[in-house]
Amino acid sequence: MTIKVGDTLPKAEFTVPGADGPEKKSTDDIFKGRKVVLFAVPGAFTPTCNAQHLPGYVIDHDAIKAKGVDTIACTATNDVHVMKAWGRATASEGKILMLADGNGAFAKACGLDKDLTQFGMGHRSSRYSMIVDNGVVKALNIETQSGVNVSGSETILKQL
Repeated sequence: MTIKVGDTLPKAEFTVPGADGPEKKSTDDIFKGRKVVLFAVPGAFTPTCNAQHLPGYVIDHDAIKAKGVDTIACTATNDVHVMKAWGRATASEGKILMLADGNGAFAKACGLDKDLTQFGMGHRSSRYSMIVDNGVVKALNIETQSGVNVSGSETILKQL
């Protein structure tokens, strides 16, 4: 079943790039007591994710934070090393918290996983964005078509 507005995020663990290497962070570590904008991409460095989805959040970082958001986070079904390299390559380090969901456990627990094996990409996350307040989903924007139509930073700014 797909997560919906009003639901509490499922318990999960991410790996994040840390100062001394990869670190484990739970959903409580990231979302408890905080207002977080979370967006998800099927894969770091993939064309739509790299050229259309992530850049808007980097550009709109200050405007989103000015609306009372504590953290802007991106999750993808990539390993932490890829997420760190993507953050560095896109000038999003220090702006976007990169959450590696390497095995897709969080995506699956939210019902937002996607089978892209026909494209040689395995099981991935769907493309979406959400506003999460103290672990509760307040807004959810799931892409049903290819591209970034409803899950971009412009939509989030209107919802905040």
